[in-house]
Amino acid sequence: MTDHHPTHPAAPEFGAVDTLATTKPASLWRDTLAGILRQRSAVIGLIILGIFLFVVVFADQIAPFDPRQSMLGVEDGVLKQAPPCVHLLGCPADRYEHIFGIDTNFQDVFSRVVIGSRISIGIGFAAIGLAIVLGGIIGAVAGYVGGRTDNVLMRLMDVVLAFPSLLLAIVIVSALGSNLINTMLAISIVSVPIYARIVRASVLGARENDYVTASRALGESTSGILIRRIMPNAVTPLIVQGTLGIGTAVLEIAALAFVGVVSLSEITWGSMIAIEFQRLFTAPHIILAPGLAITFVVLGFNLLGDGLRDAFDPRLNR
Repeated sequence: MTDHHPTHPAAPEFGAVDTLATTKPASLWRDTLAGILRQRSAVIGLIILGIFLFVVVFADQIAPFDPRQSMLGVEDGVLKQAPPCVHLLGCPADRYEHIFGIDTNFQDVFSRVVIGSRISIGIGFAAIGLAIVLGGIIGAVAGYVGGRTDNVLMRLMDVVLAFPSLLLAIVIVSALGSNLINTMLAISIVSVPIYARIVRASVLGARENDYVTASRALGESTSGILIRRIMPNAVTPLIVQGTLGIGTAVLEIAALAFVGVVSLSEITWGSMIAIEFQRLFTAPHIILAPGLAITFVVLGFNLLGDGLRDAFDPRLNR
């Protein structure tokens, strides 16, 4: 008669790795970041914007001169609208280095471009951030309440969209007064309908889902359902559109400064172009420096926005 002994699972061999124990738990943030970094356009956009973010943060340390300081009396032999002087490119070492040259007022163009990045990019971020908040509230209320409230709010948004955004921004700034705060408010107001429509569409698509119905049956408040159950569905499209919107806002700030609505005493890329645009053929370096800064910032935001849209699209990440 044979003895029957209980069988035990074989112990893992020495040096074997328990794959279940070492598998990293899934992380939404890690997976999202990995998806973004797989998009070449998003990576290029992040690099460009990272450079400009560094310039914005350390502008005072990067700018070699006071952007409002005239080089007359500081530098011997300084010339109005002098071309760029870079020592590595053969400019005499005994001369002051002006990477982007001198403007009509004998000011260092590079210092003005660096300091101007704070206003041009900062207002863009602030304006779109305010537009997302206001548009999110309007879109959430319109989509969730529906009925007459939805019709009234959306018709108001249609009225705003009926006007060209730049023209409406000019009217708003002219009515409120020419300063940077009113410029930010104007850009925010003309951008609100875009984000209101995005949030409204997300709310309409989510409010009849089973988890929303269950939350409503359990007695959760309307604000709780909107904030915790429905609004997370609108985050992704808001991030993508907001990224693209900041680039548009930078262009609108430059346009408002160029047409003279924003005070030219403020150091912005648009005001630099507005002051010197008549020197395009006699001293093009004065115009090209802020113009290229605007171009690269807008390009960076557009590339990042395109990359985010591709990364968040489930049809492209099967």
